[in-house]
Amino acid sequence: MNRIILMVLRLLVHVPGWFYKICKMAGDTEDKIYDAQERYRFLQRLTQRANRAGRIHIECYGHENLPEKDGFVVFPNHQGLFDGLIFLETLDRPFSIVMKKEVENVILIRQVREIIHGKLMDREDIRQSMGVIREMSREVKEGRNYIIFAEGTRSRNGNELLEFKGGAFKSATNAHCPIVPAAIIDSYKAFDTNSIKPLTVQVHYLKPIEYEEYKGMRSHEIALMVQERIRSAIRQAQGGSGAEYGAVSRDGAGPDDGGGGNDV
Repeated sequence: MNRIILMVLRLLVHVPGWFYKICKMAGDTEDKIYDAQERYRFLQRLTQRANRAGRIHIECYGHENLPEKDGFVVFPNHQGLFDGLIFLETLDRPFSIVMKKEVENVILIRQVREIIHGKLMDREDIRQSMGVIREMSREVKEGRNYIIFAEGTRSRNGNELLEFKGGAFKSATNAHCPIVPAAIIDSYKAFDTNSIKPLTVQVHYLKPIEYEEYKGMRSHEIALMVQERIRSAIRQAQGGSGAEYGAVSRDGAGPDDGGGGNDV
């Protein structure tokens, strides 16, 4: 939390104007004033400024693995609130995200969610959760990119993973789209510790899993496969043997009926 305070203090002179524009963009629900690219680029610029102010350096690996064609779903591990800022800085194309219903009215998170057309999931309501998954599938087929955290809640054990829920992967199986596993490392240190020391966070975009590769698998089998690939990438990175893909330095200065969702 101390790092959030640092960000606000170092950017205080800009905060009123930025917040006004964020609210204005959030209210443009039909994209009549701002198109999707313009809204997304604005959020990216703010994110980059905020990350610099918070003394956070992001190393992005495997960016070249992202599908050339829009209409894919990124499945990362989930460590905390900073995860969203990682993707806003390193994903060059607009995306939507699934968040837990409890953050529906949290100031700023609500406005950002509205800008990127994110969805809210009630993890206690299976019918509502699966409705969100169906809406995701339809939009992915239409070319929208999504991020969903299949663990359903943030891990409280650093870089260790929780169980990935199979239900989250129905969004991809229904859309017949590429699945992009993403491994996040040390994101929890940004906001879940009291330190404001310079911090390096990693994100590894792994090779996409095309529909032809997983179409014969059940949802829980896909979940296990993606979970293991992410776990392996984290272990490799922490083992000091080097990443599989070259890094792009972005100095913040780039059971089956269970759903997923962002526990922010």
